[in-house]
Amino acid sequence: MSGNTAHLPAVGARILLSGHFGTIRFVGAVEGTQGIWLGVEWDDPARGKHDGVKDSRRYFTCRVPNSGSFIRPTAVGISYGTSFLKALFSKYTEAFHGAGIEKVVLGSSNGAIEVEAVGLDKIRSKLSNLRWLREVSLDDQGVASADPNGVIQRTCPSIRGLDLSKSLLPSWDVVTFIVSELPALETLALNDNRLAMPSFSTPRFSEAFSKIKELQISSTLTRWSETMHLVSCMPSLCILETGYNRLERLAITDGAPQTHAEHSTLRAINFDGNSLHSWSDICSALASFMGLQRLILSSNSLTMIDERPDRQSSGIGHLKYLSLTANSLTDWRDIDRLYSWCPSIESLSVTGNPLLQDTHARQFTVAKIPSLAVLDGAAISPKERLDCELFYLSYVAKYGPDDEAERCEAHPRWRELCAKHTFQDTPRLAGQGKHDTLGNRLFGIVAHQCAHPPSGTNIDATQTQTLKVLPSMSMRTFRMKIAKSFRLDKAEQPRLRIWLRMTDGTFSELDVAEDTHDLAWWGLEDSSEIILVTCKS
Repeated sequence: MSGNTAHLPAVGARILLSGHFGTIRFVGAVEGTQGIWLGVEWDDPARGKHDGVKDSRRYFTCRVPNSGSFIRPTAVGISYGTSFLKALFSKYTEAFHGAGIEKVVLGSSNGAIEVEAVGLDKIRSKLSNLRWLREVSLDDQGVASADPNGVIQRTCPSIRGLDLSKSLLPSWDVVTFIVSELPALETLALNDNRLAMPSFSTPRFSEAFSKIKELQISSTLTRWSETMHLVSCMPSLCILETGYNRLERLAITDGAPQTHAEHSTLRAINFDGNSLHSWSDICSALASFMGLQRLILSSNSLTMIDERPDRQSSGIGHLKYLSLTANSLTDWRDIDRLYSWCPSIESLSVTGNPLLQDTHARQFTVAKIPSLAVLDGAAISPKERLDCELFYLSYVAKYGPDDEAERCEAHPRWRELCAKHTFQDTPRLAGQGKHDTLGNRLFGIVAHQCAHPPSGTNIDATQTQTLKVLPSMSMRTFRMKIAKSFRLDKAEQPRLRIWLRMTDGTFSELDVAEDTHDLAWWGLEDSSEIILVTCKS
């Protein structure tokens, strides 16, 4: 690019330089220097040096602190992107060779076999007909602009799924021009972009997005109020992904729509990787989404589940699936409160919370939420539910509180479960044996961690633990318990192999591919010994 200002990029344009994406926030002279500079806000803050201030003078601002720097317009390797159709042709078509006969090397021969092929240009001609493309991925292809009006629709009118993630698109207005020419489009991925908000007043925006069913805008720094503006123009939207957007709360500001009753089609929202910390704030923001069935809040900053105010409507009241993985929940009352908010919950993920370090975490969670069918990816069988609820009753009876009113307050399902299982509590001293019998449904498995598979009858263990389990626990859940108890990392867990000591002292490997069977089915009982080996391959 020359130094002529007529060829300088506009403020808001996107660039790619040495693998780093950025947005131009300033074009002009910098005091104390010569020539023209570009002030860039980098997507990766580590690439930046400041936030637009040099020598006490502000030239531009950054949404993320210290993510800005100055570069020359002539920087070697700088890219301003290409048009949608140029990127499409580049990825999905191949140039004609013009020869009737071509020599082709068979890939499976490692270059040893070369054959002559006839009519390859005819095949290329068919493949280059983009009118029938249904799914298109142009992520990281440098798309920065639309094409002349009508050309995209004439070229590829059948696209239903489009991925424009990690592109150089500067704004939603440019996205609108592209989408408006794709009448069949239903799924749109725009992850890892920095898009200026659109002109909502133009009817073209609402018309362009009227058929979109799935929208992905993760890692775009889109605020929740901006997201609600976008969603208000998408009446068919079913799935919304807005993870890793540095959201701390779901505030409605800047005149964003306050009610969203018209968006009853929305079924799933993914907030993974944000910093949301207020459960009541989340519930309030989602109060009008009465059709919501799937909510992902993994890797956020939740420390507690608030009490549900009487008569407060809740958009999460119809949830079937909820992920709270990798938050900071520490109190069992959070699980009780969760059920009051989500009485229809069927599948729950809570791994990675401090609460789950409790030895009896799975039994307690199953007993506290009667609607659960799946916990942390493992199905709950009727037999496991029975064992969990009986164990929970015996635990509460044994450890209190003793006062009935306090017990009911601390354990909301106490009376319900007592009635369900005709459980008769007695004074602790007189009835200790009875409660111990229920508690003794737990049995101990002696687990030896070894460096090598067993040979003969000897055990060369590096670590030994006794794991307390229920006979109804599935093998899948047992493997998760092993991984947690022996602190296996994620890379080691799939390589875990298990051997069971037989009655003659030898060891037999368990084929745990059938991991839905319970431990009793596998023949594991009190004092059973197993060997655990994490194989290298």
